[in-house]
Amino acid sequence: MPFPISEATALRHADPAPKACDVVVIGGGVIGVMTAWFLAEAGQRVVLCEKGRIAGEQSSRNWGWIRQQGRDYAELPIMMESLRIWQGLSQEFGPDLGFRQGGVLYLARTEAEMAGFQDWLDGARGFGVDTRMLDRAEVAQQVSGAAAPWTGALFTPSDARAEPWVAVPILAQGAVARGAVLVENCAVRALDLAGGRVSGVITEQGRIACDQVVLAGGAWSALFARAAEVNLPQLSVKATVMATMPLPEVFAGNAADDRFAFRRRQDGGYSLAPGAAHDFYLGPDAFRHFGAYLPVLRKDFRATRFHPKAPADYPDGWGTPRHWSPDAISPFERQRVLNPAPSARIMSEVCAAFASAFPAIGTPPLRAAWAGMIDTMPDVVPVIDRVASIPGFTIATGLSGHGFGIGPGMGRVIADLVLGRHTGHDLSRFRVSRFTDGSKITLGPSL
Repeated sequence: MPFPISEATALRHADPAPKACDVVVIGGGVIGVMTAWFLAEAGQRVVLCEKGRIAGEQSSRNWGWIRQQGRDYAELPIMMESLRIWQGLSQEFGPDLGFRQGGVLYLARTEAEMAGFQDWLDGARGFGVDTRMLDRAEVAQQVSGAAAPWTGALFTPSDARAEPWVAVPILAQGAVARGAVLVENCAVRALDLAGGRVSGVITEQGRIACDQVVLAGGAWSALFARAAEVNLPQLSVKATVMATMPLPEVFAGNAADDRFAFRRRQDGGYSLAPGAAHDFYLGPDAFRHFGAYLPVLRKDFRATRFHPKAPADYPDGWGTPRHWSPDAISPFERQRVLNPAPSARIMSEVCAAFASAFPAIGTPPLRAAWAGMIDTMPDVVPVIDRVASIPGFTIATGLSGHGFGIGPGMGRVIADLVLGRHTGHDLSRFRVSRFTDGSKITLGPSL
């Protein structure tokens, strides 16, 4: 079964790009869409340029979790705001969004895992989250028919879920209704600078004059930034996800242990994924940023399967150009929609883990499988910042697999950052200069 959004998908936003606006947003994932939404609400003339299809890449391929639980503490207040926005979006768009607050469970097999959960909870208490620890008996009350030896769990009842490949295109329509202009099949090739600051962008459809640009290009952001002489130590990992046929409900929300994760879907099945395992393609940027990634590599080495090279035209492919003329076809046009193949090994391992945990169900019958490229940073938290060396250029990327749920709240924050307004949150943790100013790389929670 092919993934629902691909280069073959009919264009939904096919009008030509205007010649001028106030702000250009690069990238049609959830971060770009919601940034455009709030900029348009603020009265800005905003144009979102997407090289392929809205939500074609990781924003539609993720697990569909909307979680506060396990967040970096710098993300947590924004995520709590985002949850409130999701609640309002659900009222506006109705059940099609797939929004439901069924809770998030992090399931522990060992006391060491429980201690890690408790450490996070101790730090999160001051934020007002409704997270609590569960013992073995309480886990059994939440998850029916489980045979896994879970000793306890971390549980946040207010956490939620939605259907990504349905929700983000719906949100895109909401941005259009508020006045944003969205243009698919319109790659931005380069910034256009005058006197060192942003004066526009060069797209495959021509120049768009503007004073502000937001780079929300997901896995492609580092490639674009490097061409603008901004060093962004962002890499991408491949994550595999599966969708099962309809199955009995064992838990209404989202849950994960160290072996597998599952989310109840609107169609009565589950989205399944590995608890930690992922694939990584080696390329020039991987070697360039090796030192910055040593802390996270030490933690995730056993969960990572390394491959010597990426498929042709991937962001960190060996043959992908790092420099190109704005008047010529760019790497972004050569790969409209990243559509990596799911890992058969991971699929087998996850299905076996699910069957072991729920023997009455057994090996889950699959209706689809896919993979996506997750944009990540050395400390597993994003870059949300203005670029000091290029006035008018703002970067919003590297959500590290946390982007779908936090997207609405982060879009509001980015819009205010662009407009020079108070964002209401401390963004110092997300500054781009943290990788060059001598700061120690501090990993976010691996929960």
